[in-house]
Amino acid sequence: QVQLVESGGGLVQPGGSLRLSCAASGFTSDVHAIGWFRQAPGKEREGLSCIGSSDGNTWYADSVMGRFTISKDSAKNTVYLQMNNLKPEDTGVYYCGADYLVFRTVKLMCVLVDNGYWGQGTQVTVSS
Repeated sequence: QVQLVESGGGLVQPGGSLRLSCAASGFTSDVHAIGWFRQAPGKEREGLSCIGSSDGNTWYADSVMGRFTISKDSAKNTVYLQMNNLKPEDTGVYYCGADYLVFRTVKLMCVLVDNGYWGQGTQVTVSS
């Protein structure tokens, strides 16, 4: 199995930036992809961006395209989400999730939001 730990959330003003980190441990060689997901108050969890572990393919939701960038450091088993030009509607709990022994496109992973492994989440609040 795999364990995920997010960090890097906080309070930021509109237009500001944050970088989230997702550190994976355990049987990381069996992780096919890792993604970032957001759950805003009163809303369902949504996929923001996902990245393939071996091929590095990426997918972004329209709401974050051009503002957020996902990247990975395979040596550190860590996936990052650089968030720029943050907006109040970006407020929510950010989770990383892993496709462990599941093989599909990163788009499907992000769109379906049904992967079985999640971190504990990190709060991001965008407010002046």
